[in-house]
Amino acid sequence: MTIELNHTIVAAHDKEASAAFLADLLGLAVGPRYGPFVPVPIPNGVTLDYMDTGDGPITSQHYAFLVSEDEFSEIFGRIQAAGVEYYADPGHRQVGEINHLDGGRGAYFSDPNGHNMEILTRPYGSGGS
Repeated sequence: MTIELNHTIVAAHDKEASAAFLADLLGLAVGPRYGPFVPVPIPNGVTLDYMDTGDGPITSQHYAFLVSEDEFSEIFGRIQAAGVEYYADPGHRQVGEINHLDGGRGAYFSDPNGHNMEILTRPYGSGGS
């Protein structure tokens, strides 16, 4: 079967700022505008297309990025340098901590729209302690 996720739309109050926030932290580039979208292409072929949704509330979504140990260190360093609050858990109760689930490392942070972003080095259920 050749089904692949190609893109998803990410609701934003300011699509340019939101796309730049994520791209900067992940060490990626924002792609050229495409219609009403500001894309952040992810190296695995999926694109996050940021789109302005107006002034109303945005329902928080969760986006998890599987990264290597070296990439985690680089991204986590940028998160800390930017003063972005981070957490070890998706409920944002373990402030200033990372997790070590499945023998890897993981951290959660919010984007400017309240979306729950995650970086992790091991997929859940992959083993380890």
